[in-house]
Amino acid sequence: MNRREFLVRTAALALAMLAHPGQAQTYPAKPIKLIVPFPPGGGTDLFARTIGQKLAETRKWVIVVENKPGVGGNLGVEQAAKSPPDGYTMVMGQTSNLAINPTLFPKLPYDPIRDLAPVSLVASAPLVLVIAANSPFKSLADVVAAAKAKPDHVTFASPGNGTVAHLTGELFQNAAGIKLQHVPYKGSSQALTDLMGGQVQVFMSSVPTALSQIKGGKLRAIAVTGAKRAAELPKVPTIDESGFKGFDATTWFGLLVPAKTPPEIVKQLNEEVNTVLKDPGVRAKLATEGGEALGGTPEQFAALLKADIGRWGKVVKDSGAKVD
Repeated sequence: MNRREFLVRTAALALAMLAHPGQAQTYPAKPIKLIVPFPPGGGTDLFARTIGQKLAETRKWVIVVENKPGVGGNLGVEQAAKSPPDGYTMVMGQTSNLAINPTLFPKLPYDPIRDLAPVSLVASAPLVLVIAANSPFKSLADVVAAAKAKPDHVTFASPGNGTVAHLTGELFQNAAGIKLQHVPYKGSSQALTDLMGGQVQVFMSSVPTALSQIKGGKLRAIAVTGAKRAAELPKVPTIDESGFKGFDATTWFGLLVPAKTPPEIVKQLNEEVNTVLKDPGVRAKLATEGGEALGGTPEQFAALLKADIGRWGKVVKDSGAKVD
């Protein structure tokens, strides 16, 4: 090789390293930030920390979980979408901020399809319909009968307009041919207090949010929204089992990175996350919060996201839901 050829090859290698600086050394070469778009302690936070801790244990990776709550999860997702596409920022997205908010918010600061690259689904979880322990209702059939007798009279609480819980309630009303009086709250805490105090009659909740009160006897679970019973609530029938065949509405959680992240990094992250999700301890931990471990390919996640934007977008429009 003459001097000219050597200089040309050296320059080409330098340009390649500048274009993909993270590829010049083994990935990951520094801590990976995992953004949770909600406060600490919720289901999204727990799922993210469970995955992060297991990656740290098995791969010796440094995963830094950063809670970035606000605007229905939009702030955290926006931060991830606008981060450098180098594999050092991930976000734990879910149905609300990726599939519902594009229709619910008139000006979303990110496009979940254009600005993010799916890595892997992590888990799915059903919702649970709960009533106060002293409620005159004993079953889902009782709620439906009362709603048919007096349309728009039975009060149905949710954590807020346009949330998965609210829209799942709208789907159920359509399936049952009833009309409930929707009472949106700003979160679950006050809704649960009012439910137990008799100010509202029915509440659609995530399983983790209501589980302690259900087990403590303060609330009665009358149906779960998934296709099969929740592992933590094995005696509670599904809406499908309660007479509304084919009803299936769950919320899912998944990891994404900024668009244009190198495909080889996305592939590596996907493989590692799928390995973690096969761990019995991880699966058990997710189950304690009402979650079912999923996994799969980036392509499968992308297809689900695209389909659910259309599905939930129609529900948002039909319900007339607006941002609080």
